[in-house]
Amino acid sequence: MLESSESGGPVNEDLKREAAAMALLEVRPGMKLGLGTGSTARHFVDLLGAKVAQGFECLCVPTSEATAAQARSLNIPLTDLESLPHLDMTVDGADEIGPGLALIKGGGGALLREKIVAAASDRMVVIADATKLVDTLGRFPLPIEVNPFGLGATQIELTRILKEFDAEGGLSLRHDKAGKTFVTDGGHYIFDASFGRISQPKALSDALLEVPGVVQHGLFLGLCKRAYVAGADGIKTYDA
Repeated sequence: MLESSESGGPVNEDLKREAAAMALLEVRPGMKLGLGTGSTARHFVDLLGAKVAQGFECLCVPTSEATAAQARSLNIPLTDLESLPHLDMTVDGADEIGPGLALIKGGGGALLREKIVAAASDRMVVIADATKLVDTLGRFPLPIEVNPFGLGATQIELTRILKEFDAEGGLSLRHDKAGKTFVTDGGHYIFDASFGRISQPKALSDALLEVPGVVQHGLFLGLCKRAYVAGADGIKTYDA
């Protein structure tokens, strides 16, 4: 089945599921898992749910309300990071996978919780189709989660940073399908920043986090340890 991906290209759902199946092979009975958010992570949750139905034991922390609802519908046991602050592994998707397994995430709007859960895990494993591989991050707009308070002042600072880092495009406040301002599970807004090319990911990350109104951003640097990427020629494994 083909559909349009968030980045505009064709995506084969079968490829996503193949990548998810590979990640599932790493899951052992009794593991504490972080469950990602998005169309690819949804396949992993479905496959994990099928194992749980057969008696497989695990305990999971979802990264969004949508993932939590899906997991509950499949009777996957859930908890939170207050009760279980350390996880064995998180499995999630990505909007872009760059050199060294640097990622852009947040197209689904769950980047803050995704980053918190990934950081609480021994390993983050990403599952994706080959359209997500890039030589340089930035083609996919970078999501930046912000506090609604002081939004205008935050936007001015973010616009300055875009100029400083030679962004090819602008900054846009995300809206939902109804045309209303998109609100994250944590009650925040998201700006999408069109850089085109991010040549200094770490420097950009530091600059964004210095803006008081920025809660978090979608650059995931040094978190992903392995990626399973499915393409027409099979599944390739990338390790950091």
